[in-house]
Amino acid sequence: MIPVEIITIIVQFLAAALGITAALPSILVFLQLHWPAPALWFLKLYASALSPILAFIGLLSALVGLATGSAFISGIGLYNIVIYCVHIFSVTRPPAFPGNFEKAFGLHWADKINPGQKNHFLPARAIFKLPIVPDPRLEQNLTFATIPGTASRLLCDVWQPSSIIAPSGLAFIYLHGGAWYMLDKDLGTRPFFRHLAAQGHLIMDVAYRLAPETDMLGMVQDVKRAIAWIKENAKNYGINPDMIVIGGGSSGAHLALLAAYTANNPQFTPKELEGKDLSVCGVISLYGPADLKEMYYHTNQQLTTRSSPGRPKKTAPTQMPGWIINLMGNNYHRLGMDKGFENAGTFVTLFGGHPDECPERYELFSPVTHVHAECPPTLLIHGKQDVMAPVKSTRILFSRLMDKKIQTVMHILLQTDHAFDLQLSKISPSAHNAIYDVERFLARMV
Repeated sequence: MIPVEIITIIVQFLAAALGITAALPSILVFLQLHWPAPALWFLKLYASALSPILAFIGLLSALVGLATGSAFISGIGLYNIVIYCVHIFSVTRPPAFPGNFEKAFGLHWADKINPGQKNHFLPARAIFKLPIVPDPRLEQNLTFATIPGTASRLLCDVWQPSSIIAPSGLAFIYLHGGAWYMLDKDLGTRPFFRHLAAQGHLIMDVAYRLAPETDMLGMVQDVKRAIAWIKENAKNYGINPDMIVIGGGSSGAHLALLAAYTANNPQFTPKELEGKDLSVCGVISLYGPADLKEMYYHTNQQLTTRSSPGRPKKTAPTQMPGWIINLMGNNYHRLGMDKGFENAGTFVTLFGGHPDECPERYELFSPVTHVHAECPPTLLIHGKQDVMAPVKSTRILFSRLMDKKIQTVMHILLQTDHAFDLQLSKISPSAHNAIYDVERFLARMV
């Protein structure tokens, strides 16, 4: 029989090891990273998403320390409990005035939502995991357009509510991120889409063309082709063509804002769609860059894409670390990440110059440039510590929209970084907070 002392030592060792392992990434959740830092960024996203579990590990460590008389283990456990609970509290706060729902839609805005829509709402901003919902109906790889003069087909996935869910009549067009250069539809969004489909919404998950296959204008035009397609097929899918909301994450959010704010601008409209109604009733930006010149400097492109006297160019990462490649498996190639990172989100490549060389290009493709009195209601969600898309430009966009009296909600999430909603979204507190906003915004559009 194993002596009690040996068992105690083993339990203490395991509790200490778990506690220290949980404590190490805690530094990252409070840290403002600066690009390029892909490995630290990934670790930070996972530390934030796993914060409820890491806090629970801290609780176990503290209990073991108390039970075995180890002040060190108890201290590590208490540290984890406090640090991760503070983080969870920070990333699940509601939007602050004047960016809250009450300011945008009035004090009793929630009373105008159809009660049936609320059946599958998140009960609170801070929950442990996303609730189980009825299985939606999924159609994959549908062709929604063919680029004129080519054989290039644009594909999408369509998520429809379960047959036991009453349709809301609203369609949500979603555009994935990827720095205008990589990634694809159906990446980390399935829990999000399942949740929205349970509220009766149809989701169109779009794969638009990327660089270098096309330029930024071509991407915006692909988005407008998606809007046209869903409107033309509205009757087939049981949706109202006047209830189309567009949104996305990162570069997809940028394209969504551009398409929404330039609905009647012929400069952004494909020739074959001239004269068609390409308007939307709402737009959602999840950490989308609203001012590309601001993003150029925020991501240190003045250092990674040019040199100056006495200062060589800063080396940009050419690929993800090996452990991330192995973690992604086949998706690493499917998502175009094997193209490398040196040109991802690089505006010199996209625009053919730096901001001081072609300022008109940076201005033309910045959503802040196109704010006008007829812009649709807008939801802006952004992490305060975003390593890629500057939160400053989202604040500027919000200010301009407010000046034009556009109904706008802006939610800046503390201690939150880029792409926070795509990692372990079933349990991620910050992802739940974003979903809480999105589901209510969409319901208000209905």
